[in-house]
Amino acid sequence: MAAIHQIILKPIITERTSAAYQDRGEYTFDVAPSATKFAIKEAIERLFGVKVTGVWTSNARGKVRRVGQSIGRRPHTKKAIVKLRDGDTIAIFEG
Repeated sequence: MAAIHQIILKPIITERTSAAYQDRGEYTFDVAPSATKFAIKEAIERLFGVKVTGVWTSNARGKVRRVGQSIGRRPHTKKAIVKLRDGDTIAIFEG
């Protein structure tokens, strides 16, 4: 298994994700494109000391962008939505 910080890149904190964790206890993270659901679950449990009950992943292709005459591409991303056991929370989302 890769290092925890190579799997979980950063939390995604927006209005939509904050409503999701307040209502349903679901937290959203930006993860490595090669990360599996099992590896994401293990990394969250070891990093934050919580129990994960479900993991959903989503792949997003990078957009093609023009800057002047050159054409570039933003990187492909993968995000994971993680459901925790009732009563468990992750402090970085709370404040």
